[in-house]
Amino acid sequence: MKVYISADLEGITGTTAWIETELNTQDIQPFLKQMTKEVEAAIEGAIAGGATEIVLKDAHDSARNLDISNLPLNCKVIRGWTGEPMCMVAGLDASFDRAIFIGYHSKGGSHRNPLAHTLVVNADVKINGEYVSEFLINTYAAALHGVPVAFVSGDVGLTEEIKSVNENIITFATKEGIGSATINVSPRLTIEETRNLVEKAMKVDRDLLHVNLPEKFIVEIIYRDHTRAYRNSFYPGATFKPHNTVEFITDDFYEVLRVLQFLT
Repeated sequence: MKVYISADLEGITGTTAWIETELNTQDIQPFLKQMTKEVEAAIEGAIAGGATEIVLKDAHDSARNLDISNLPLNCKVIRGWTGEPMCMVAGLDASFDRAIFIGYHSKGGSHRNPLAHTLVVNADVKINGEYVSEFLINTYAAALHGVPVAFVSGDVGLTEEIKSVNENIITFATKEGIGSATINVSPRLTIEETRNLVEKAMKVDRDLLHVNLPEKFIVEIIYRDHTRAYRNSFYPGATFKPHNTVEFITDDFYEVLRVLQFLT
């Protein structure tokens, strides 16, 4: 069984301030260690649940965050950014049985995590009138290849969103955001529960994890800077709307990924 794991940092246990997510700062160091431990727990759970091959995508900022020295022999890791529209799930294709997201976070515009954002911090993203998270974007990207998402860890706001998308996706809440603070579970509890719940998620029927792609996508990227919005409105097929917004309409989600790759 082949499993894809995508790992972010803003939903890892403990991360609270932006400086704790920035490479080459002292503040990030404890959370890089925790990120690695949570990913290793997910890998252990996947193998216990039957995974024979794992591809791991380091999907935060520089994409060079994880200590890969203890990865098992059947795990490959993608470090850095390929530049392709699949972005945080680069390399995922129809050969995978299921996907797992570790350390994900609430969508841009949310008050549920002080680090909430979608792809970038200087713009928010809507699809079909609703603000969207990186979880939903990457779940749709996986669905393009017929691959279901089985487990996601992250903040409480994200886990609540996931239950509204598909209640069969297994989740674990690492923290809850209040203003610029976070209330976190024990880092050791996250590691233990991630291992156990991923093993459980490996045994959920794939059909129960299925998420349908909408037939049409109305993408709105709402920028903080009106000059950037105006410039980006010249992307083929895009239009400028009032209040710093670029709109793009398509029935092909890969084109959504492409526009997000170039305009965020």
